[in-house]
Amino acid sequence: MTDNDGQKDFSEAAAENAGSKPGEPRVSKPYIMPDDPEETPSEALVKEAAEAKDRMLRTLAEMENLRKRTQREVADARAYGIAGFARDVLEIADNLQRALDAVPAEARAAADPGLTALIEGVELTERSLHRALEKNGVKKLDAAGEKFDPNIHQAMFEVPDNSVPPGTVVQVIQTGYMIGERVLRPALVGVSKAEPKPAA
Repeated sequence: MTDNDGQKDFSEAAAENAGSKPGEPRVSKPYIMPDDPEETPSEALVKEAAEAKDRMLRTLAEMENLRKRTQREVADARAYGIAGFARDVLEIADNLQRALDAVPAEARAAADPGLTALIEGVELTERSLHRALEKNGVKKLDAAGEKFDPNIHQAMFEVPDNSVPPGTVVQVIQTGYMIGERVLRPALVGVSKAEPKPAA
């Protein structure tokens, strides 16, 4: 229907625009974007924030692990950095001990003042060397009379001996040393074993 000016009635134009004929109920069509995401913008933001938080927490954990590992490495470097040098110095300590062991007790008792002074000087040097090693975390292992421990002792031979329990260190061939909580050099030792029983 048109009015006197030849224009369509407003209700008819609205019906045509809505895709329905005049007199029919108007059907509204939903507005759909071509690439409409399945999630609403708020859900996507929440998911993105959760992922960012997870990445941040993982990064913080990695940084904390790196900090602890670096602290351990620095502490180890301080405690064990001189291990190579200390091993070389142990040879000097061994030679001083051999020099003292080479002088029998009888010769010491009957020694002239010059030899006595020499022996005392070697003993003083050995003590000073051990003090310097201890100051830097290197300690002597007192293995004699101890139960054999493969972590700090190295058995060179067995000695039949019933006066001590089997597996006891009865002789020290070379002194062992620790640096901090680690073995710098194991002690070379002789270990007791039970004597065989005589045949009946």
